[in-house]
Amino acid sequence: MLCSIYRGSKKSETYLYTRYEEKVEKVPEELLQTFGELEQVMALELDASRQLARADATAVLQAIEEKGYYLQLPPAASELMPGQKELEEQMAKIDELNEKLPRG
Repeated sequence: MLCSIYRGSKKSETYLYTRYEEKVEKVPEELLQTFGELEQVMALELDASRQLARADATAVLQAIEEKGYYLQLPPAASELMPGQKELEEQMAKIDELNEKLPRG
């Protein structure tokens, strides 16, 4: 199956796999809205024997057949690089402080 892989402007390390010719036609609107602006990052021929970095090809194919898309979420905290979780927590605190700054 020829697949398109998309990423959004709002969700880092989250990807949508779809059938190439259908683009995102079968992806629920609510899900699309959480992604922000979509960008196609890759098109690839996918079969069950294909090795993917963070997904099982068989599961991807099955989800596309059943739902019209496959959602690949960011890796679990246990899969992150050493220190990455702490860095992300610090960045979240900085983002929170930035939101409290007066604008104008």
